[in-house]
Amino acid sequence: KMLGMIAGARKRGLDVTTECYPYTAGATRIESAIFDGWETKPDEWFQTLQWVGTRERLTRSKFAEYRKQRGLGIVHANTEEQVRVAVLSPLTMIASDGFDTKPGEGHPRSSGSFSKILGQYVSEERALKLEDAVAKMTLMPARRLEARVPAMKNKGRIRVGADADVVVFDPGKGRDRSSYE
Repeated sequence: KMLGMIAGARKRGLDVTTECYPYTAGATRIESAIFDGWETKPDEWFQTLQWVGTRERLTRSKFAEYRKQRGLGIVHANTEEQVRVAVLSPLTMIASDGFDTKPGEGHPRSSGSFSKILGQYVSEERALKLEDAVAKMTLMPARRLEARVPAMKNKGRIRVGADADVVVFDPGKGRDRSSYE
């Protein structure tokens, strides 16, 4: 539904885009406004949340405790099918949102997003062409930013005068080994 809304907005000339990372869970600070009103949530809702520090799934009381403490939580909110539809859409860029501050803590997107796209969606499933996958991770984000950040006109492209941000890899060997744990 959201991709349809984005496509419709773009047809009407609106500057709308989207990105995703290839995981069924997100991550954000537990003190984030996204969790405001948590007191009214049903008990089972808290089981969709995982505390990064202990890897435990939360209860109402644990959520209250950790919200006071502040820190990173994992939000298990998507299905594999939702992720797949987003990843394969020509509208969607691939994100990594790497912001983890301590090794072994955080979200697999920080170290595995691109490997997962290349390993699963390109090599294993052949659901995405290599060229399209690479563009979703490089050229599309560069194009998105270049109007406001002129240096991006030299990113995501291989040509004379462009920045030399080149990665050489074997697309058949890359695999994501990151986990929420």
